[in-house]
Amino acid sequence: MVNPYGRQVYTVDLRREAVDGFVFWTRNIGPFMDALKEVRGGGYPFVVQYGITGYPGAIEHSVIDIAKSIEHVRRIAEEYAPRVAVWRYDTIVFSSLTPREFHLRTFERLASAMEGATDEVVISLTHLYNKTLRNMNAAASQFSFTWNDPPDEQKLRLAAELVQIAKAHRMQLSVCSQRPYIVEGAADARCIDAARLSDVGGKPIDTRLKDNRKECDCYQSRDIGEYDTCPHGCASCYAVGSQATARRRFSEHDPDSEFLFPPAAAS
Repeated sequence: MVNPYGRQVYTVDLRREAVDGFVFWTRNIGPFMDALKEVRGGGYPFVVQYGITGYPGAIEHSVIDIAKSIEHVRRIAEEYAPRVAVWRYDTIVFSSLTPREFHLRTFERLASAMEGATDEVVISLTHLYNKTLRNMNAAASQFSFTWNDPPDEQKLRLAAELVQIAKAHRMQLSVCSQRPYIVEGAADARCIDAARLSDVGGKPIDTRLKDNRKECDCYQSRDIGEYDTCPHGCASCYAVGSQATARRRFSEHDPDSEFLFPPAAAS
């Protein structure tokens, strides 16, 4: 179906009998906490994939304070269950601001703070999409830092070290869509995880694996999000090609509309 503005529109049936559950991605669940109560009240199981990295503002300039994010994860665990929240420490960026030592120190601090509130942490190394390259280079120029894509040996070493930190804090470390970096003790991430949703909902979900991209191990799902709508300004994000467009669309969002932003503003 195509709307009058030329944008393709997909109709999604959100009735309870048509939906197995929801998986929400976020860098700030705070404004959505009341909505989570509505989702749970409607009988839908859900999982929250919560990105928390503690990066400096030059790389993530509009993300909320990590103390608030950690508080959110603990609230989710207390109000729903520790299986509901999945911590995402991604994308891992190697830069003059975030060298290996930064990642080890920050990962340890975050894992310690969230111990018992989640049982899984998902990592990925920077995916060098064209828009990622463009945004990272622009941020590096603006804020005077350097970044690089190190050899696999360095990535594997860091992944192995993070596995041990995660294990010490009772978390399984999994790797998202990058199987060459699944070191000993790590697992293949399933961001759309029917098993986890089944545990959360207390009812088995009958679905099938259907990878969304190369090396993806997710179950079949329907994405109801949209690119270029998040204003957090993370330079390494693959879902935002233009931060200016994302900020504009966010400012034009009408919560009572059928669309995330006005269709006429799609360009």
